[in-house]
Amino acid sequence: MTEQEVITPSSGNVFIDMGLKPEEAAVLALRADLMGRLRLMVRDKGWTQVQAAEHFGVAQSRVSDLMRGKWDKFSLDMLITLAARAGRRVELAMV
Repeated sequence: MTEQEVITPSSGNVFIDMGLKPEEAAVLALRADLMGRLRLMVRDKGWTQVQAAEHFGVAQSRVSDLMRGKWDKFSLDMLITLAARAGRRVELAMV
């Protein structure tokens, strides 16, 4: 006899799906999204980590953390600051 897999549809926020409180899940989702966008910016602009560090105003090791997806090392405030230093504007849309 084989077990049948149960597939549960996503809520649209993986952190809620993991059982976190909605307010915590919202912050984590924003951090993940912004971090991903910053990583794509570095890639799309063809910046080295040293060049990205210059644009972000941080040490190269911080860019390494960003590119490796070490999300626990970045607050939402810091990610917004990095985006602003790179000439991007961050807006929040409530839906």
